[in-house]
Amino acid sequence: MIKGIVAPLPLANVDTDVIMPKRFLITITREGLADGTFADLRFDNAEQRRPEFVLNKPPWNQATILVVGDNFGCGSSREHAVWGMRQLGINACIGTSFAGIFYDNARKNGLALPVVSPEVRDVLLQLASKTSGAEISIDLGSRTIAAGDYTEPFEMDDATRTSLIRGRDDTLDSLEHAGAIRDFEAGLDDKMRISVIT
Repeated sequence: MIKGIVAPLPLANVDTDVIMPKRFLITITREGLADGTFADLRFDNAEQRRPEFVLNKPPWNQATILVVGDNFGCGSSREHAVWGMRQLGINACIGTSFAGIFYDNARKNGLALPVVSPEVRDVLLQLASKTSGAEISIDLGSRTIAAGDYTEPFEMDDATRTSLIRGRDDTLDSLEHAGAIRDFEAGLDDKMRISVIT
């Protein structure tokens, strides 16, 4: 279950350079990327917070869930965009569509991306715009989003849902099968030896 204050970010086609500008890609670790997340939207040229940007204003400066515009995460494949969002405290983005590579990077790093219809997205945007600070919950198990009495289903493929619930990525999933992988490789070694001998 993912629960928290939701913020509206209805911009369409927000690409990974907007999420994480390239000047922040110089680090060789994942540390410190929260500062770069949405940097050009959050800060002006003097590195002062833009008071008009939603994530700089209460209650949305405490948001852990975003309702986003169409085609969120398009552009380059930089995984830094997801790393930065997670470091900023964002646990989920709800939208109508996400770029494929961004979706995969999100799954691998525990960022949930529920997909909803445009109509549901618009209702959630209205809810998120309340200055009192609306809280919603995302139930990965039942694939539903709830806010008070309002409940709607969302789409998420089974593999992504399972990965998020279990808090695992492809590497950890592969390690579950380490014994079978070793047995398979041992079998390949035996076949190679036989073919060399013959």
